[in-house]
Amino acid sequence: MLRALTFTLILLGAFMAFDPLSRMIFFPDSYLVGTPRDLGLEYKDVELQVAGGGRSHGWLIPGPGDETILWFHGNAGNISHRLDNIRLLHDLVGASILIIDYGGYGQSDGDPSEARMYADARAALRYLRESGVAPEQTVYFGRSLGSAVALELALESPPARLILETPFESVRAMARTLLPAGLARIVPQRFDNLGRIKRVHCPVLFIHGDRDEIVPFEQGRALFAAAPEPKSFHIIRGAGHNDTYIVGGEKYFAAIRKFIAD
Repeated sequence: MLRALTFTLILLGAFMAFDPLSRMIFFPDSYLVGTPRDLGLEYKDVELQVAGGGRSHGWLIPGPGDETILWFHGNAGNISHRLDNIRLLHDLVGASILIIDYGGYGQSDGDPSEARMYADARAALRYLRESGVAPEQTVYFGRSLGSAVALELALESPPARLILETPFESVRAMARTLLPAGLARIVPQRFDNLGRIKRVHCPVLFIHGDRDEIVPFEQGRALFAAAPEPKSFHIIRGAGHNDTYIVGGEKYFAAIRKFIAD
């Protein structure tokens, strides 16, 4: 018993001192493999001044519609690894898109952290407001890790609509899928989506593949159940974590179009 307690305390101290969770959560890549121009899309490079002195980078891809999607991507790579998804979202939904890289990703400076990601989101929203995009024209779209960023921003500055794709309950809930129960319990409760979703005050569209091999489908279900109305859940049969827009096909984009238009 004493040895187990000692081990737990040492492990907890390691978490606090070295923060290995950052290495487990964030997988940034600084090299851009392309730009929207490579796919024939007009775009604008956006430089964001982040509170505290940081600088983040993003792309604004104009669309024919009145709405602008503020898109927060997942934990790996950078915005250039979403180019194919950007093209399809632009062509099949028609909204303008502002996609940003978090600190330490792509051409954004600094290091990734939960606090920095929220600061990046606030800077991106400030840019949209200063560009004349009104709240009723703004849709937050958070995918995977980005779902936590979109949800936090939605609580601070509610949008017209909120889209959460492959969302997870929390870092601790994800740890329970990978670690023994005793170890998972000492993982800090970061990115607490399940605690936050109950306080959201805008329509929410949940999107999840029923064969998600990274974020269990049941976590998306739990978030949907906890969210207040109005809400809807678009299930993509046979989709894993990273192929939702491919497996989902036209129905996937039609669900997003309908949600934004309603």
